[in-house]
Amino acid sequence: MAQASSPAAKKFPVPKPLKQHGPARIIAMCNQKGGVGKTTTTISVAGAMAEYGRRVLLVDFDPQGALSAGLGINAHEAEHTVYDLMLDRNLDPHKVIQKTKIENLDVIPANIELSAAEMKLVNEIARENILKNILRKVSGEYDLIMIDCQPSLGLLTVNALTAADGVIIPLACEFFALRGVAILEEIIKRVQEGLNVTLQLDGVLATMYDPRTLHSREVFERLQQAFGKKVFNTVINKTVKFPDSSVASEPITTFAPTSQAAEAYRTVARELVSRGCAP
Repeated sequence: MAQASSPAAKKFPVPKPLKQHGPARIIAMCNQKGGVGKTTTTISVAGAMAEYGRRVLLVDFDPQGALSAGLGINAHEAEHTVYDLMLDRNLDPHKVIQKTKIENLDVIPANIELSAAEMKLVNEIARENILKNILRKVSGEYDLIMIDCQPSLGLLTVNALTAADGVIIPLACEFFALRGVAILEEIIKRVQEGLNVTLQLDGVLATMYDPRTLHSREVFERLQQAFGKKVFNTVINKTVKFPDSSVASEPITTFAPTSQAAEAYRTVARELVSRGCAP
């Protein structure tokens, strides 16, 4: 699913080492359509950022727990998950955060229990701010926090958008993937107006691009027409490397570090820094 064009790779320099860490910038990885490479992108960008010396915390905010599994964490055996943090305001996030085998990369895991959170929180006061308050307790220890949202636009996604400084929309290069973007944009606008005035769209990332097909090229052109400069210069191509890295439970940047797929996501990370969307 990835290949960095050489112009994009050259345009965005390797970020300089940080002299100090924190407070973190928070990014929500959001798309209500499943199967667009959202979790893969979250893990891969995080892996690249960790390579560049950034301290990264990933929040698995999808009851499917794909992000946790993709980093080798068995969330079903974890003593605590993000679900417990959402329901117990007194639980210390440090007791939930787990180290991964990747240096500088930690995760708050999730499992199927999270699917009950929206029903449990329906009568909570300021329920949209719960995740924001959780992350505030650990923000100073990280440079970047990335939230892998579930493929829906319910209370959990609103929590993620309320907590976030920016949103990245991974969008598969197929016409059906374009259909729901207007709804997502409307949700982002409503959150901006009522809950998080500083929230911004960091960018739209074209994924699952196949340069051999007219279909992919046309969809990418439509993306550029709709979002202009918000579309990342880097395009993520299809490749079998991503399923293989998921099975290996590690980011593409460590599973196949010299591959075009890994270099593409390093370029996305550098582009984020160049845009001022990451430290």
